[in-house]
Amino acid sequence: MRIVFCGVGAIGSTASVLCRNLDATLAFIDFDRVESKNLLAQAYVKPSVGKNKAEALKLQLLNLHGVKAEAFGVRLTRDNVEALCSGADLLVDCFDNRESRQVLSDYARRASKPLVHGALAGDGSFGLVRWDERFFPDAEDQAGQATCEGGAHLPLIGLLGGSLARIIQDFVKHGVRRDVMVNLTSVTPTMDT
Repeated sequence: MRIVFCGVGAIGSTASVLCRNLDATLAFIDFDRVESKNLLAQAYVKPSVGKNKAEALKLQLLNLHGVKAEAFGVRLTRDNVEALCSGADLLVDCFDNRESRQVLSDYARRASKPLVHGALAGDGSFGLVRWDERFFPDAEDQAGQATCEGGAHLPLIGLLGGSLARIIQDFVKHGVRRDVMVNLTSVTPTMDT
């Protein structure tokens, strides 16, 4: 089993760490670098500052017993999506922008790859985990809008990352595809298939 996490910021890094017990290779795609401001809301440590996020997460997880991880420190585009994702048994979208989500969704549909999305509202009011056949990416309120800076939404990021990890585990172990919506007062399953 090979699970490819696309975008390993707050949601992607949190969910990835919680999937470390799966009998799977975890692959990470992200072009961005770890900044000190990321340490509050993302699963990185101080020695990771300045490193590529995908590579830093891989190195952190390889310190744990039995984890298999790969890193691709590039931006996912229409030109490289097939090369990066063709070996995936499951694609996980944790991007923070519509364009990247759409590239991944278009590829997954063409290639008949299962794809699950994890998304957080820009204002931190709710998050959702939804399978691609029921997901429609919307645009950010502003290009480059930060949603997970400074740890302001950390409890919701934890709930969302944990919910995403559980949904990944249920898919890997049982083939179940559930959707979930979370806010700070509830975690609500919305669909099982």
